[in-house]
Amino acid sequence: MRFVKYFIAILVCFAFVPHNWAQTHYDAQISVGGKAGATLSKVNFNPSVPQSMIPGIMFGATFRYLEERHFGIIAELNVEQRGWKEKFDGFDYSYQRSLTYVQLPVMTHIFFGSKHFHGFFNAGPEVGFMIASGTKSNFDYEHFETIEGFPSANRSTSQFSMKIKNRFDYGISAGLGMEWIKDRHHSLTLEGRFYYGLNDVFSNHKTDIFSGSNSMSIMLTLGYFYRLK
Repeated sequence: MRFVKYFIAILVCFAFVPHNWAQTHYDAQISVGGKAGATLSKVNFNPSVPQSMIPGIMFGATFRYLEERHFGIIAELNVEQRGWKEKFDGFDYSYQRSLTYVQLPVMTHIFFGSKHFHGFFNAGPEVGFMIASGTKSNFDYEHFETIEGFPSANRSTSQFSMKIKNRFDYGISAGLGMEWIKDRHHSLTLEGRFYYGLNDVFSNHKTDIFSGSNSMSIMLTLGYFYRLK
């Protein structure tokens, strides 16, 4: 956990790196665009819950401002599906819970490369708000105790029907990618990104069942930018 805290602190610093380290004569570039892709996510429960990552989708709009030769800032407004899928080893049960967020990441954009090809690194804070949630299961998860032989021993089960406590989320995003610049106005991007949430989905007081329930997701997206300036 100490490593995670240090890593997050470094990323926050990256997000607010001043873009005027040196006097430059580069023209500012302003671009807008969109992106869409696939996600894999889970929830880090404490006590732990046997689970695998659940697939989802994301899409959104992007604004980018480049002020220097290798630095800029990106702001996005996205819709992302997160959640978790539980594992029942040796049993034919399935349970998954989807959590849909509107998210706003603001990140430092560091890029390098040639006139027509860039590699880049994005990092910075993100806030989000849950707009929908849903549950999919092949058993009656609200009355699982009535199911003969249900594997409830040595595992947490309260999350099956527990109500969401915190719809607001915040955390850190970081990603690597590449950009193909077709001409002055048009470019395409491919990015892999990791998100680590810092707020818990469920209540985490001392008397609550879970002391931690924060989200984590991996995203792979294709994007398009149109340069306005």
